[in-house]
Amino acid sequence: MIAPSSHRARFDQIVVGGGAMGLATAWQLASRGSSVLLLERYSPGHLRGASHGATRNLNNAYDETHYLDLFDEAKHLYEALERASGATLLTLCGLVTHGAAENVHGAYAQLTERGSRAELVTNADARERWPGIAFEGDEVLFAAEAGRVHASTTLETLVASARVSGGDLRFGWNVTGISESDDSVTVTAVDPDGNSHRFTADGAVVTGGAWSEQLLAEHVALPTLRVTEVHPAHFAFRDTHAHLEAGWPSFNHFRGGSATDPREGAAYSMLTPGEGVKVGLHVTGEAIDPDRRTFRGSDAWRQRLADYVAEFIPALDPATGVELSCTYTSTPTGDFVLDRVGRITFGAGFSGHGFKFVPAIGRVLADAATDVSLPPAPFRLAADAAI
Repeated sequence: MIAPSSHRARFDQIVVGGGAMGLATAWQLASRGSSVLLLERYSPGHLRGASHGATRNLNNAYDETHYLDLFDEAKHLYEALERASGATLLTLCGLVTHGAAENVHGAYAQLTERGSRAELVTNADARERWPGIAFEGDEVLFAAEAGRVHASTTLETLVASARVSGGDLRFGWNVTGISESDDSVTVTAVDPDGNSHRFTADGAVVTGGAWSEQLLAEHVALPTLRVTEVHPAHFAFRDTHAHLEAGWPSFNHFRGGSATDPREGAAYSMLTPGEGVKVGLHVTGEAIDPDRRTFRGSDAWRQRLADYVAEFIPALDPATGVELSCTYTSTPTGDFVLDRVGRITFGAGFSGHGFKFVPAIGRVLADAATDVSLPPAPFRLAADAAI
């Protein structure tokens, strides 16, 4: 039974999914004066998706120009949010990238071509400059205009900023249906008390993370999205290396990749003040149902991560890992899907490397939803993607 809503029922745009991407889109839409409703199944910053946790790498070690364009815009928008809110969202502690030479040199060439502060350092000089990290490869890339994103603070800031601009953000509302007509979109959702409501809008933006396929199944032919559970962990410095925390950089370690995704198999790390150094392996692993998760890595996985820390980050104690759990929703190539079909705009398949781009992705999706511009071509689907 559909219960009458005590709230407004018609909006310019409805955003389905209130993780980082949905919040950024709602913020962008509301700040432009659009009436926007955001519906999120769980509470803000919940632990069931991919947006929670205190930190992410602010990583610009890409050799694809479309990602670097998105990075530059995202950094600008993060800084604008900082100025407007007074919150600290970025720490530019620098990013060190090592491993496969094609990745290191490809990123260096692209960064220097666009005027970013980047330098190549010999392996020996890198070990002296950043003791406590064992580097692979003859040369190491250091990018000064990178570092880490304060992820949980970013979520809080986007919620507050969207609401200040008039956005209607509702948490605990489970979307059960999306339908499209010639002149509107109707979204059905169940409120926290179990009552069902219908809302209409000119369009909808779906940023459903691990639930993207089920939300969009009747509307668009997405590439195969593989949902996996991943388990990075925070590690403590050894007592003899605790003094290194103040100058600790974020880093990437490219370990070869796959034929389709050079990020597959990489390792990453950043400091999380108060929690230790976060270390993770960028491996998609076995597919899971996002509604039936273990929230725990296997003993073999934990040992694999500890072995990596022992070999490549000797400043850390590999026995001190405190595990985290989140989802990856990955495309076959590791590239994002940003597009619009009819009145439905969507962002999906962020493949474990999307958070750094959050405010720029919000802008891209808001532009697509409101007929300002379509997303960049490398992120769009084939012309026959509509169902």
